[in-house]
Amino acid sequence: MGLSYVSADVIWVLLGAALVFFMQAGFAMVETGFTRAKNAGNIIMKNLMDFAIGTPIFWFFGFGLMFAGTGSLIGGLDFFIQGDYSFMGLSVPLWAYAIFQTVFCATAATIVSGAMAERTKFISYCIYSAVISAFIYPISGHWIWGGGWLAQLGFHDFAGSTAVHMVGGVAALIGAKILGPRIGKYDKNGKPRAIPGHSLTLGALGVFILWFCWFGFNGCSTISISSEESMVAAGRIFFTTNLAAATATVAVMIITWIRYKKPDVSMTLNGSLAGLVAITSGCDVVTPVGAFFIGLIAAFVVVFGIEFVDKVLKIDDPVGAIGVHGMCGATGTIVTGLFAYYLTDDAGNPLGLFYGGGFSFLGTQLLGMIAVIAWVAVTMTIVFTIIKKTVGLRASREEEIRGLDVTEHNLVSSYADFLPMPPQVLTGETENATSVLLQSHDAPAAAPAIQPAATEAKLTKLSILCRQESFSQLKEAMNAIGVTGMTVTQVLGYGLQKGRDTYYRGVKLEDAKLLPKVKVEIVVSKVPVDTVIEAAREALYTGRVGDGKIFVYNVENTVRIRTGEQGFDALQGED
Repeated sequence: MGLSYVSADVIWVLLGAALVFFMQAGFAMVETGFTRAKNAGNIIMKNLMDFAIGTPIFWFFGFGLMFAGTGSLIGGLDFFIQGDYSFMGLSVPLWAYAIFQTVFCATAATIVSGAMAERTKFISYCIYSAVISAFIYPISGHWIWGGGWLAQLGFHDFAGSTAVHMVGGVAALIGAKILGPRIGKYDKNGKPRAIPGHSLTLGALGVFILWFCWFGFNGCSTISISSEESMVAAGRIFFTTNLAAATATVAVMIITWIRYKKPDVSMTLNGSLAGLVAITSGCDVVTPVGAFFIGLIAAFVVVFGIEFVDKVLKIDDPVGAIGVHGMCGATGTIVTGLFAYYLTDDAGNPLGLFYGGGFSFLGTQLLGMIAVIAWVAVTMTIVFTIIKKTVGLRASREEEIRGLDVTEHNLVSSYADFLPMPPQVLTGETENATSVLLQSHDAPAAAPAIQPAATEAKLTKLSILCRQESFSQLKEAMNAIGVTGMTVTQVLGYGLQKGRDTYYRGVKLEDAKLLPKVKVEIVVSKVPVDTVIEAAREALYTGRVGDGKIFVYNVENTVRIRTGEQGFDALQGED
């Protein structure tokens, strides 16, 4: 009561809260796209419940631990946020600040779901989500943002490279390690196998959402926009955030292009997030030049970090959360100690090592990073071990193979409209009702008897395998010589050349030699076989490996179901 607030500041913070909340959608899309379709619904539920569980938990318990006091280790016990927080000198109402901090808490929690995807029991994940929101995130958050011992030492983490992302990344590392890899991820010699996600389109959508929302995550962390200083800072934060992300994206594309012979799509998407995570700590205190190099460094960290986790540590992280959030969060914290320019000492000198600030500030950043890693690693090890020993952490082998959508949520598929449906589902009728409906119509006439063949013309079947992009030319060539009937199937296969090697996130695909092809089946009689073969070869020939093959078979007979005609007669007319 009696306090006056500037409406622009309040709107700024609430806008930031809304944007950071929408990051849940981004994480959901990234994690769903980078995992298999049989677990899509389970991933969506986990991201939903991170926020839904974390919100009341943080209101009940977590916010007080984080902000209700200036003690070195914890804030205080303030159930339901009822205490006096005037000592914080907030420029916005308490509840606006509380919702802003709530969405940050949910972000830290949801990072873990991707690393533990496709084999974690749903109830166990819900328990983890409640625990990290209740005290693990709030306590380390108090050290950094609530006036705790790291804040007192001068540790700088503006928007959460350590407080949010590294906390989630370390928790993801511990959880994925204790959980173990997915079935089939490693062969008997420990060599990783690629398990591609089912939709890079969804993954890319998630990255774009996260990139967009990150402007609120970093920019609105100024908490104020009404003063000239805050306006300048906000503009700089938006610019450095975007520049680091774009630089990391381009750099990862180039790195993967060199390492894997082609630019890797999913790893490049991870590169965007890596740049965003790394710049989050120092986005307010670095120059655009510093942001460029931070993004460049993050690119190398995420590519080689994900490979290290996958191939050396042999920890199965389907979406790369450990590399993106854990390793790049730690990197962002450290490089702030190198590139901090607008963070100065009492004499106005920059604290960044590269600007003559010495090693003191860099040492503080390193200390804070190590302390938070230790806190999260120890507490999450205890939490996941207790869950494992009680309700169980991992789904059964049968549940994992069938998919968590059906076993955890009784969901046949997250893409039900793409599955063949029985008639009663298509009509909306029950089985009995459908039978009655069919009986109410006139019974169909009996099928006509098979007709004797008018001629004894020879029938020949040609099975043509070709590239997908060559099908249009083949179809036109067949129409030109009078072949109008064909059956077309999309298939996978390879010939003597054994296909080509392809990679997913740096891991060679074991079934990469199965190349997409089109199989066209044609039965001819009147049109000479040699004519069909020559027309097909002319349409499909490029001179490169993989043009395709033509198989020729003798056909004993053909029968048209509708009329009963057979042989040559069955090939004529419509059907």
